[in-house]
This record gives sequence, C-alpha cells and structure tokens, in this order.
Amino acid sequence: MDRHAVSTMICLLLTCLGRLSLAAGAQSSIPTFEGRLEGDVTPPEEPLSLWYTRPARVWTEALPLGNGRLGAMVFGGIVHERICLNEDTLWAGQPYDWTNPDALAALPEARRLIFEGNYRQAHQIVQQRMLSRPMRQMPYQPVGDLILRFPQIDQVTGYRRDLNLQTAVATISYQAGQVRYTREVFVSPVDQVIVIRLTADKPGAISFTAGLQSPQRSQVYPDPPATLVLAGTNGSAQGIEGGLKFQARLHVRHDGGDLHIEPNHISVSNADSAVLLIAIATSFKRYNDVSGDPQAATIACIQKVMDKGFDRILSDHIQEHQRLFKTVSLDLGTTEAAKAPTDQRIRGFSTGNDPQLAALYFQFGRYLLISSSRSGTQPANLQGIWNDRMDPPWESKYTININTEMNYWPAEVTNLAECAQPLFQMIMDLTQTGARTAKIHYGAKGWVAHHNTDLWRASGPIDGAQYGMWPTGGAWLCTHLWEHYLFSLDKDFLAWAYPAMKGAAEFFLDTLVEHPKYGYLVTCPSLSPENQHPYGTSLCAGPTMDNQILRDLFDQCIKASQILGVDEGFRQKLAAAKARLAPNKIGSNGQLQEWLEDWDMNAPDLRHRHVSHLYGLYPSNQITPEDTPELAQAARKSLEIRGDRATGWAIAWRLNLWARLKDAERAYGILKLLLHPDRTYPNMFDAHPPFQIDGNFGGTSGIAEMLLQSHTGQIELLPALPSAWPKGSVRGLRARGGLEVDIWWNEGKLTRAVIRSLAGQDLRVRYRKAAFASFTRPGQTIMLDGRLQQIER
Repeated sequence: MDRHAVSTMICLLLTCLGRLSLAAGAQSSIPTFEGRLEGDVTPPEEPLSLWYTRPARVWTEALPLGNGRLGAMVFGGIVHERICLNEDTLWAGQPYDWTNPDALAALPEARRLIFEGNYRQAHQIVQQRMLSRPMRQMPYQPVGDLILRFPQIDQVTGYRRDLNLQTAVATISYQAGQVRYTREVFVSPVDQVIVIRLTADKPGAISFTAGLQSPQRSQVYPDPPATLVLAGTNGSAQGIEGGLKFQARLHVRHDGGDLHIEPNHISVSNADSAVLLIAIATSFKRYNDVSGDPQAATIACIQKVMDKGFDRILSDHIQEHQRLFKTVSLDLGTTEAAKAPTDQRIRGFSTGNDPQLAALYFQFGRYLLISSSRSGTQPANLQGIWNDRMDPPWESKYTININTEMNYWPAEVTNLAECAQPLFQMIMDLTQTGARTAKIHYGAKGWVAHHNTDLWRASGPIDGAQYGMWPTGGAWLCTHLWEHYLFSLDKDFLAWAYPAMKGAAEFFLDTLVEHPKYGYLVTCPSLSPENQHPYGTSLCAGPTMDNQILRDLFDQCIKASQILGVDEGFRQKLAAAKARLAPNKIGSNGQLQEWLEDWDMNAPDLRHRHVSHLYGLYPSNQITPEDTPELAQAARKSLEIRGDRATGWAIAWRLNLWARLKDAERAYGILKLLLHPDRTYPNMFDAHPPFQIDGNFGGTSGIAEMLLQSHTGQIELLPALPSAWPKGSVRGLRARGGLEVDIWWNEGKLTRAVIRSLAGQDLRVRYRKAAFASFTRPGQTIMLDGRLQQIER
C-alpha cells in the first residue's frame, strides 16, 4: 500500500538504519547495555510465548502490549528501560473539513475524458480539481516514553525477555551478582492502566529512577507525593492545528526503601519491590467533539486502583484477556526447533521443520487483535495501536482499500467477533461524514468513503488521483457488517447495521453511469487500487474489483431487506442495478481481467502487490473452484502472473487466496515467505517493510482458511491442509451459520469433528468426497468421525 515509490524507498532506507526516532531531536536515544551479557536459553514453560536472550535493540524487536485503547512497547533494557506509550485517540489535528467544493463541477468532464480514452487528461482534472483539501489525512501519534534507569552493573547472566500470549504479560528477568531481578509489564483492560512491577529475590535490591518524555508539545511536572504527570497538546499536520489535550499520569508505589519526587522524575532506592501505574487519556470524545477532560480521566483511573493490590490487578487482567484468547486453540505439532528463541525460529522456519511456530504466529495475530481492538476503542489502524513516530509511514491511519479490512479478516473465524465492534462503530461514523462527501463531491444521496480515513473520519479522495480516486472503500467496509450477521445470525445486529449498508448502496444507485461502449453500469472515475494500467494512470471506469464489491453490497442489501421485511421497492432497484454490472472476464492470457479491457499483460507492473481483482475469490465467495471453475482457474493464472513474493500484507492476501483455491502446498509455501525474516521482524510484527500490522492479521486468517471454510453455504473441513502438518487439532473456530467447530486429524486425514450450533440452522459438512447434512437446534452438538458419520454420545 504505497503512496508512491519514493515514499517506499525512504521507508526501506530508514528501516535498514534501525529504530526510527520519535521526532528529530525530540527524544534522546536509550543506551544499550555495555557489560557482559549471558542469556538464558531455557524456553518458557508456556509454549505460546515469544522469548529472547537479550534486550531489544530496535523498535521492531520490542514486545507489544495493549488493552485496545492503551499500547506499550517493552524493550527489556537492563540499565536503561524504554517503554513506548500509545493511546488510540492521540492523532494529529482536530475535527476538520476535507471536502472540495470544486469537485462536483469537474465530475462530468473527468467521466467524459475517461470514456473517450483520454486517461492522462482525466488524471489531471481529478488531481487538480477533485481531491480533498487538504490532500492528506492526519497521522496517528505517540504519547511518548516511560524511561527507567537502574544502577550500573557490569555483568548479567540468565537474561530472558518473553511475552506470554496466554496471560498478555511481558517478563524480563536476569541475574546480577547475587540478585535475581524480575520485571513484569501488562496493560489491563479491566483497570485501564499500564502496570510495571519490579521485584528481586533479595530484600532492598530495587533502586531506579522513572521519568516520562514525549515528542509532543508537552511538559512534565510532579504531583506529590508519588505521581509524575506528562501533559500536552497533540501535533499539527497538513495545516490543521492540533486541538487535542492529553495527559499521562505515572504513579509509583513501593514496599520498603525510600521514594523521592523531583521536578521531572521519581526515584526509588533500596525497596523490596515497586509497582508503577500509568493512566493516559485525551480530550477526544467523538470524531467531532474534543471537549473531554484528560486530567480528570487520569486522576479517576489512578484513584480507582490505588487500593487494589497488584495480585488482584494481575488476576483481573488475565481473566479478561483469556475470556477472549482462550476461545481458540491450535496444535500443529512440536519439534525440537520450538526450543529455540523466537528470532532464531523465524530465521529457520522456511528451511526447517517447526510447525509450532505457525501455531504461535496464528495465535500472535489473535493476541494482537485483542490488544488493539476492543469494544469501545478505536479500530486497529495500520500499526494496530503501536507507533513511536510523529509522522509514521502512511500516517498509520486506516487504509480501506485492503489494509483495514485485512485487519479484521480473522475476527469472525477465529472467534473474536467482539473485537470487530470498533470497526462497526467507525462505519457508523463514516455514514455521517461520508454523506457530506457524497453530497459535495458527487451530488449524491447515501454516503461514500474512499481509500483512507482517520480519527476524524475524513472520507474524501486523498494522496493523489492514482491512489485516492476510488469511491468503493465504504462499500467494502459494509461487507464486514453482513459477514458478522452470517457468522452470528443476529437479527438485532442486522437491523442496526442495515441503514449503513443501504446508505452505501444508495450512493452507487445515484453515481453509477452507463458505459457508452459496453452498456454496463460502472463506477467512473475509479481505479483498481494503486495499480497503473497501460495508459499512464490508474484512473478508469468499472474496474473488476468495484464490480465485485458492488455485487456483494447490492446482494447483501437485498438479502438483509428480505430478512428484515423492509424496503421492497429499494430491493427491486438494487436487483436491476446489480444485473447491469459488468461480469468477471477472462483475458487473452487466461487471467482474470483486472479491468473492463484486457490490459493486464501490458500493465507496467505485472508483479504488483495488490491483487484487487481477486476480491471475488477472497474475501468474497463469487469465485469458487466448485461453482465457477473457469473463473477459479483464471484467478489462479492471475496469481501465477503476479507471483508469490510481495510486501508482507500482500503475501498474506495471497495465502488466503491459495487456501481458497485449496492448493495446500502452495498456500504453505506462501506462509513460509510470510514467516521469513524479510517479512517478519524479530518480534513477529509483519514487515511491509516497514512495519504494518495487516500482514499479521492476514496470516492468521490464512491459516484458519487452510483448516476451515464456510463461504459456500457449507462447512468444509481441512480444505488446504499441507503435508507439513500431518497431525494436529484446532478448537473453537467459527463458521457461518452460527456454528463453532473443533477438528482433529492424523496422518493428514480427518479423524474427528465436533460442531456446535449456537443459533439453530441447517448444517452441511464436507470433507473431501464425504458429506453430512442435518438440521440443528440451538445449542445442539454434532460429533462426526473421519468419514463424516455421526457419532452418538
């Protein structure tokens, strides 16, 4: 998802140089340990752990923690510890108007030029007259850092740094002299604080200073007797002044020893243990309201946990985390390779035999979604919730021409539907801001969002004509509403979501135009996301992806209105418009065409990272090997032309696509590319490069697709099981129809399946040539053997 080649080259260069600073000159670097360091090579008892034998040297080695709203990156330093702090509403700017009053007048001319084949002239019209003002959106920004400084030591043994996915706790432990030190860090979703506990196995051994620093316009001041406050204002961007206030409040409590508070730090000496509590808040209340009181919020948060013991804070945190995390378990087998530190395992995965690393990667994606997207928070952005830069790559915002959608691909199938609630709420916000864009830019009813949005829910075309003039982002987001209904069969949710779906469809009923050559109803101007065709731009009419998305949107609105018993007349309009959309076409090279014209083989970049025209194969179900074999073969040809190696998130998309084609070994080969050091950082973050979190989520959903599919109206068990996973099990995956599925296999063959019907539904199951069908009652459990014969309890 590049804005342009120069941006990518700069980001690649900066990534190679190491950790990117928060802001030029704003943050001092944290010294590395210069003494002798000996790591502990004993693996943690919990197999679902990331672990290392030295501190993190760069940001993409640090360990991520989060509760959906607050994020922390833990480096695990010995003498100097850095913990990067994020709060999900700290973005640059303030509520702003991005609309362009000149856009509507230019629309007919842009359409005329495109239909005449004058694509470059149309590009100039769009670039000069139809894009948002400002032309870029606001960046997600950091709060700053907690800096801990410990007494100087010369030698450390038994060092280990780990992240336990089961408990969402990062632990650093090491021996210095006769003392064993332990540092535990977590972000509580219950108490809404970042918690750090420092302990030692000898009394009086804990001494440190704690300070806060930030690249924002801010100040640090003491609030005696044991609290330090960082207060400030967010940054400006694109001519939009910062309008958010924020505050971070650090409270220290200690057992034994002494505490002294200074103007910019807190010192603790000779304590037995200490607990640091950090509360963070901004003045953000809603995308158009920044009247909140961060000081009152942080004070209340700290006061709430003042009398709560550490053990209770920790147990409440673990219980709430596991309520979500433990819904799914995955066992792909374990080999000796699993005993190595995580960074070593990543380096060896593509050439070794380490099935448990794939399971760890799968669960790490689920962990990241839980940590960056919970009910009541902002959705996971391009970096989830973790960012240490004032101007991060692509502003770390919501790129809705693939990346935001990919963030939520694993939500339903891996039993984390609750984590998609922030996405649904953002869609509801966009129905309001997008209605204004629809009216001003297109003179249309309904609502529209293009290829990006931000905290302020900007919805116009940005970045440049070749990237931003794509009006189908909101329509794609709406398919997630329908998918949630398919997985849950929750009619109350559908009734809540339907107006958003209807509004997106209304916009296209108003703006689709007849193609003068083909007679189809087409989007114009539009583009196939970020991919240039042979005529010097990406702008075109009716690209394949648009037609596929609109077929889904119209069909889903039709079905929703039938289920809800509303809008019969509107339903008929949608059916008529859907019938006039361009069909999928197969080109002269046997490929699925990306455009109405057979341009694919003459496009400048045959290996382009985006595979937008394959939306119909995944995440949609318009193309399947069973129902549309010719189109499936054309999609396969397109994938072969594009190639397997791409950016991190693009490899993840290819993983899901090959799984849908049921090519198990090709899918596993793609997974090996994704889990290679070129595309996975030592801390398991996805590497575009630089870091983008979407590849993690796409990888998790791809592994789920290899084990279970339900997009054709039936459950298919082990549709793309590779030979590398001959024995294993998965429990708790969700299937469409309100179903929950457990699967066991051995020697590459199904041995048992258990299916729980949560809503009551006709059940159809398939495994290879075997099939099972039954009607289920709500709460009923069906047990099947490897031949899909029902096992009686």
